[in-house]
Amino acid sequence: MRIVFLGPPGAGKGTQAQNISKEKKVPHISSGNLLREAVEIGTDTGIKARYYIEKGLLVPDQIVVDIIKDRILKNDCTNGFILDGFPRTLSQAKVLDEMLKELGNKLDLVFHFAVSKESIVLRLSGRRICGSCGSNYHVTYVPSTRDGFCDKCGGFLNQRADDKPETVLERLRVYREQTEDLIAYYRKNGILKEIQSDARIEVITKNILDTIDTLSEKKYLALE
Repeated sequence: MRIVFLGPPGAGKGTQAQNISKEKKVPHISSGNLLREAVEIGTDTGIKARYYIEKGLLVPDQIVVDIIKDRILKNDCTNGFILDGFPRTLSQAKVLDEMLKELGNKLDLVFHFAVSKESIVLRLSGRRICGSCGSNYHVTYVPSTRDGFCDKCGGFLNQRADDKPETVLERLRVYREQTEDLIAYYRKNGILKEIQSDARIEVITKNILDTIDTLSEKKYLALE
C-alpha cells in the first residue's frame, strides 16, 4: 500500500505516520529527513541537493523525487510505504507520479488531514524544545514539571521562532495557497481521503486503518 499523508504543519501527520507504519509494517518516509541524510552522507543526489541548499535555493522537485526513489527501491518498501512531507505542490505530485509509473507503481491513497486553524495555532504555539538536549514539550498537552525547564536535563525550554502564533498563521496561509491545486488533483484522481484530525490520536489512527483495510479488501476481491 503506497500512501501519502498530506496536511498543514501541526496536523499530526508525523504521529499518525509512525502509528500506521507500526501497524501495517511499512516504512514511514519523511522527505525532509531523507534530504538531510542524503546531503550528510554525500550520495550523488545529495551532492546535487547540497549545491542548491548552500546557495539558499529551493531543491528542485526532480532531485527530491530521485532521493525518494532511492529509498523506495529498498527491500523494506516492497509492500508499500507512507510518504510524509512530499509532495507539497501540484508540480511535485506530477513528478512523483511519473517516477512511480516508471517503476510500475502508483499511489493507492492520499490522506488529507483536515484540522481547524485554531487547533493548529494551539498545537504549534504551545510547543517548547529544550535548548540543551532537544526534548520536546507542550505547555498544554505535555508540560514540564517545572515551568520553563526540561525534566530530563534541567535546560531552558525555548519556543521556535516559526512556532509563534503570527508565524504559524503565515505558514498556514502559505500551505493553503500551495496545496489547493494539489488537493483538487488527488480528489480528481479518486484517491483522496479526508481525515478529521481534531479528534483524539487513537480515533484518527483507527479511521486511517479502517480506510486502508477497506481499500485492501476491495483490491483483493477485484483480483478474485
